[in-house]
Amino acid sequence: MNILVIAEHDNADLAPATLNTVTAAGQVGGDVHVLVAGQDCAGVADAAAKIAGVSKVWVCDCATYAHEITENTAALIQSIVNGKGDGKGYSHVMAPASTFGKALIPYVAALCDVQSISDISEVVDADTFVRPIYAGNALSKVKSSEAVKMLTVRTTAFELADDASADQSTDQNKWAEIESIDDAGATNWVQFIEQSLSPSERPELTSARVVVSGGRGMQSGENFPLLEKLADQLGGAVGASRAAVDAGFVPNDYQVGQTGKVVAPDLYLAVGISGAIQHLAGMKDSKVIVAINNDEEAPIFQVADYGWNEDLFVAVPALQAELEK
Repeated sequence: MNILVIAEHDNADLAPATLNTVTAAGQVGGDVHVLVAGQDCAGVADAAAKIAGVSKVWVCDCATYAHEITENTAALIQSIVNGKGDGKGYSHVMAPASTFGKALIPYVAALCDVQSISDISEVVDADTFVRPIYAGNALSKVKSSEAVKMLTVRTTAFELADDASADQSTDQNKWAEIESIDDAGATNWVQFIEQSLSPSERPELTSARVVVSGGRGMQSGENFPLLEKLADQLGGAVGASRAAVDAGFVPNDYQVGQTGKVVAPDLYLAVGISGAIQHLAGMKDSKVIVAINNDEEAPIFQVADYGWNEDLFVAVPALQAELEK
């Protein structure tokens, strides 16, 4: 049984979510292979080969995959699943349940005429998986009879696989074999135009060890610099509830929750967030949750490890002052 993990990367660095996905793939059982599709991505392939549990890395280094266009990458994966390369095909295809994976895996599943299973949080056996439903309030056990299981993985539910890329003393003979694979060809009716990214020196929201999030209680976007300063003091990222995003306080890429990003940092600081069920679905796996809210009945206090019933415009400056000491 072979499992194919689709690497998420930016052609320079491997996304940490790939390491979580490799862990999930290892729990399925069998040989774990990783596909790196991109342009000038040899460094990413080398990093993937050093992940514990990976036995082979397929690399397709071609301009076709420079920008991770779903239609192009899906066609390549379909050709691999159908037996291209080593001729064995794959029983499982897995990717992180990120924007990248959520766009890619259902598309590949449609090409292969199988059903995909999204956001798995537990591997029961090779055919059976657990995934959250109803905004995380219930867990559904799903058994698939498909010949190829197409899965996205909730990365916060699995530990990072060991990465030996930074350890030069590691025995290189234990690293996975890297093998090139031919380009499957570009889709003529889709082309890359441009990519607009929000520049930030802070860590990426889904991989940050500390996340400071603000909600409707921030009152306006002009008050979010309070949280940005606090996040910088803690070396963390800034997030927001959907209410804050919908109100135009911050951009959409700040959103944490069921329809936003799922995070599980070591510390999650919720400021002025009531704790709607949709928001809790995106952060309840955080190791320590601290809530600051002037409403003592706010639902966020029911999941918080520490709660501070105080006006955030009093509490946040006080906290900043203590951190400066």
